Amino acid sequence: MTETSQAAIPQQYPFTDPHRLDVDPRYARLRREQPLTRIRLPFGEPAWLATRYADVRTVLGDPRFSRAASVGRDEPRSTPRRQESGILAMDPPEHSRLRRLAAKAFTARRVEELRPRTRALAEELVGGMVAAGSPADLVAHLATPLPIRVICDLLGVPVADQDRFHTWSEAIVSTTSLSPEVAQSYLDQLLAYMAGLIAQRRVTPTDDLIGAMVRARDDNADRLTEDEMVRLAAGLLAAGHETTVTQIPNLVYVLLTEPGAWGRLCADPTLVPSAVEELLRFIPLGATAAFARYALEDVELGGVLVRAGEPVMVSIPSANRDETVFPDADRLDLGRQANPHLGFGHGPHHCIGAQLARMELQVTLQTLVARTPGLRLAVPESALTWKSGLLVRGLTALPVGW
Repeated sequence: MTETSQAAIPQQYPFTDPHRLDVDPRYARLRREQPLTRIRLPFGEPAWLATRYADVRTVLGDPRFSRAASVGRDEPRSTPRRQESGILAMDPPEHSRLRRLAAKAFTARRVEELRPRTRALAEELVGGMVAAGSPADLVAHLATPLPIRVICDLLGVPVADQDRFHTWSEAIVSTTSLSPEVAQSYLDQLLAYMAGLIAQRRVTPTDDLIGAMVRARDDNADRLTEDEMVRLAAGLLAAGHETTVTQIPNLVYVLLTEPGAWGRLCADPTLVPSAVEELLRFIPLGATAAFARYALEDVELGGVLVRAGEPVMVSIPSANRDETVFPDADRLDLGRQANPHLGFGHGPHHCIGAQLARMELQVTLQTLVARTPGLRLAVPESALTWKSGLLVRGLTALPVGW
């Protein structure tokens, strides 16, 4: 074990600007030679970066590493303002109290009940895209409206307001795409919007998730504060569609650009569930590490002694390419069987909407395979444009033909 070295000069992080969906090759070297390394993000204090799968799981799941300890600290981050983290800045048991309430809407049974409606919606949207004619933008026709309409139905948010809250949600994932003033304005508007919906539920009770949260708050006041309820609802609305809106075109892009991938899926649609898991492993959704965990005591990690009070960040894309866990890790294998990827995180903060996202991605691919087996990029790969200044990577548009 190596003693922690505060004197070591931290590397600037991210190491390079994200390029498409490429994984920086230096992660492989770090996993081999320096699995825990000192980094400095554009803002905040220096941190450790974990790159190996086992170490990443430890940081995300071990109670000796705390998110709540970030409160009041100069947390390492990519933006001058602190990210709006809400429930993500809590540890159990406070975190568990909020999560239990929200988790009722995302059970496997509830998600499966939504599958037929999601399938019908996907059929409608793909049908509309086909009717509009080739080429068409998959982002506008399918990737954006499908997750928004599903989360609106689940929470009880008027889909007619989608343009407003989809714009405001960028404040949750922005690093530099928005100025601090605009990001705060968007966040304030999103919170005010959710507060308004909650007020409506008190006048007219409903059976949706927001209605359930209001009942939990009003029937047992010590379970959920008003501010917690507003922030939790806003976070679920934003996170419940933002990443899936981004991941749908990411999945399709990889399938259309990795040799033979789309053809194999069309030839054997039963591969869709395993293909979704493999794509979640293979695609580096995060543009940078975020949401540092702070060591509550001295912890040995990756052969290094992390001192109490030091922040540790994790690279999910690196962990998902760890050769000791995923044989031939840099190859896309749509039939990969053992696939314990960390695409949805791990531990107490494991993505609460993981089952919903899986279902939406599966339904999307199943519908596209059935309706547009001749799907192809309608422009050269070099002509595609990518989002920037966000916590996540994704395409601004995906022109496709069939």
